[in-house]
Amino acid sequence: MKDEAKDIATQPIEAQAGPEGETATKTPANKTPAKKKRARSSKAKGTDANAALEARIGHSFADANLLMQAITHVSALKSGRKRGDSYQRLEFLGDHVLGLVVSDMLYHAFPNADEGELSKRLAELVRKESCADVAKSLGLLDDIKLGSVGSSADARLRKSILGDICEAVIGAIYLDGGHAAAAEFVKRNWTERMHKPRRPLRDPKTVLQEWAQGKGLPTPVYREVERTGPHHDPQFRVAVDLPGLAPAEGIGGSKRAAEKVAASVMIEREGVGGGNDG
Repeated sequence: MKDEAKDIATQPIEAQAGPEGETATKTPANKTPAKKKRARSSKAKGTDANAALEARIGHSFADANLLMQAITHVSALKSGRKRGDSYQRLEFLGDHVLGLVVSDMLYHAFPNADEGELSKRLAELVRKESCADVAKSLGLLDDIKLGSVGSSADARLRKSILGDICEAVIGAIYLDGGHAAAAEFVKRNWTERMHKPRRPLRDPKTVLQEWAQGKGLPTPVYREVERTGPHHDPQFRVAVDLPGLAPAEGIGGSKRAAEKVAASVMIEREGVGGGNDG
């Protein structure tokens, strides 16, 4: 009797007919197509890169898309995607979260400081240059996603938006983990800077005037908007005006103090470099 089992075991894998009668070799069950292997490998590398970035930032994201958005420049967006898919909206949010957290830190760290000093310290700590320093210390420079802008322009652009990216990361952490997570990030990266300012603090009125002169603008004009409170403890609201810019207001126990606050507000809003020489 013929041994049929032996014949079956030694037969090669049969070709299967394709849709047009073409033949295709059946892939063994334990073999993974090269394309799938490459895709998995690429995905694994991306996951590892995200984990490394999160480790440097100090926050593990539940929504990894927020982190990717925070480091994505407008130039890297594919056709059809909105500018809101870049870091810009997160930067707006992070800027205000940073200001709130640092204000709280300053309030508790310097109980004897008046509002003028607190405002000067705040302006120094939240300026773009300070944010860029934090971003550099976290190694975010090479993580920024840019489009095809040329190698030299690419490097310059990365450096110029470092401060924005840092604020966007704060915004992403805030949305992902809430105020406590964002505050922890800020405290971890700003506490030492808060106690050891890099440069001696400067009068914000002087800084604003120098900046205005550099722009060819006249000297800032300060005007009293409102006075409230009792005679022995008044509160002044003062506005500062510069042509072409929206007025900025400040409140203080004296006109001088209110003017300093107003100048600090305009300095911060306009992103004036050297807002406090640190």
